[in-house]
Amino acid sequence: MGLAHNIVGIIGNVISFGLFLSPVPTFWRICKNKSVEEFQPYPYIATVLNCLMWIFYSLPLVVKDNIFVTTINGVGLAIELIYLTIYCWYANDKKKRVIVFVALLGEVIFMAAIVAISMLALKFKHRALFVGIICDVFNIIMYASPLAVWGKVIRTKSVEYMPFWLSVANFVNGCCWSIYALIQFDLFIIISNGLGAIFGAIQLIIYAYYYFVYGKRIADANQGGKTRLANSV
Repeated sequence: MGLAHNIVGIIGNVISFGLFLSPVPTFWRICKNKSVEEFQPYPYIATVLNCLMWIFYSLPLVVKDNIFVTTINGVGLAIELIYLTIYCWYANDKKKRVIVFVALLGEVIFMAAIVAISMLALKFKHRALFVGIICDVFNIIMYASPLAVWGKVIRTKSVEYMPFWLSVANFVNGCCWSIYALIQFDLFIIISNGLGAIFGAIQLIIYAYYYFVYGKRIADANQGGKTRLANSV
């Protein structure tokens, strides 16, 4: 069981690391253009808090034997802070930098409050419940964030705005961490990542439906338009 737990944990770390690196093209564009353009910092700010919460949850002070959760969220936290540093460096509008600073300060204060309550007001056996519920809320929000994209795909009948491989990675990530949690039975990791796997599966179903059904129709319509144009010349 220990070996299986370690193997799945390592795989989960690799997949999650790939997800943390997925915004690299966006920040490469920001560096290249020396401007943040219309990009928003909110997803990265939210991910910072999510990583902080899971790091605290996975420490022996709250839950024992969760080193893989600690490592990947520690790495993720560092990556997100690098993204936000780049964002602030190239943000021409001072208000955008202030927003990032105030949000991060608020997250530090929030985390300090969570740590203080956990360590001073709760016994060890109650800490996992308190911190785990908060972690699940944030993780579920992160997994559910593509809901707006689902709506756009359904409205436009186009999968242009739903990256396929990112959708696959989210699904596999949810499945992998669910398996990891089942081996050791960590209810809070199971809940959020199980729902993440379900959200990922729904996203892939939506992608497949609109890609194979409407994608073909759009392609046929475009081809028909080209044929009519060729015949009229």
